[in-house]
Amino acid sequence: MTTAPDKIGPYEVLERISAGGMAEVYKAKLTGADSFERLVAIKRILPHIARDPNFIAMFQAEAKLAVQLQHGNIAQIYQLGRQDDAFYIALEYVEGRDVGALLDLHQKAGKSLPLAQACYIITRCAEGLDYAHNKKSDDGKPLNIIHRDISPPNILISYEGEVKLIDFGLAKATSSSVQTQAGVIKGKLAYMSPEQVRGAPLDARSDVFALGIVFFELLTGRRLFRRDSDIETFESVRQCKVPRPSEVNPAIPAPLEHILLRSLARSLDDRYPSAAALAEALREFVFTHQLRYRGDQLGAWMRQIFRKN
Repeated sequence: MTTAPDKIGPYEVLERISAGGMAEVYKAKLTGADSFERLVAIKRILPHIARDPNFIAMFQAEAKLAVQLQHGNIAQIYQLGRQDDAFYIALEYVEGRDVGALLDLHQKAGKSLPLAQACYIITRCAEGLDYAHNKKSDDGKPLNIIHRDISPPNILISYEGEVKLIDFGLAKATSSSVQTQAGVIKGKLAYMSPEQVRGAPLDARSDVFALGIVFFELLTGRRLFRRDSDIETFESVRQCKVPRPSEVNPAIPAPLEHILLRSLARSLDDRYPSAAALAEALREFVFTHQLRYRGDQLGAWMRQIFRKN
């Protein structure tokens, strides 16, 4: 692992957050006049990835679209930058954990998330997706943004109870590059839609399916499609055999099971037509079953569970 730089562009690096097959992520600070300070997250593309012209062209195009997204459930992108031969994105710093940490915690304990909490998280994600899917350019043309990588690491939950999606468009750039596929696609197969693993054209319903996978895992405490090898995972997604969630977690009522299974329908025509439709179904379920849940409750739970005061 490389040594963390002191600065990336105008940002002072405070610490390394994580490193993956495509990028390193840093916590950094931007300072300005009159003691102005802003904490940001910096995602810096690794050098061997940045040498791929196909990736960089798609990365830049997608980042220019994603920077236009301004929604409470999407981490704001502030800047697309380049320092020497390194490309980076500066985005909103979310102090909290990703959904993967929640899943790991509950799976180790053999538990699932409470229904109200899981519904709250997925509804917020669906609202963010719906905004992005319907975003238009200044001249009114659809931007046709699809996330393509809705997965636990790309859903952040802050210690204040905010739910934020990250990495819009980066999966499309990754798929454009042969050099990145082996190292980056590995591990993401378990959160792809059947049409995505087939290499078919994608629309918003692919993101709905991926969000359904995360929802299933939050509600049951079990992985849905992940297997011991990539080949087995690929085949599992392709076949799309989804067990009845209530058989795994009997606390899941029939109406919620119907919502979950519809989001995971193999046929596009049987799936929710939009993230908005999924969000509306969940809001109706929560209202009918009196499972109201608030962001401040989620924040308090996060601080308690992860011992953040």
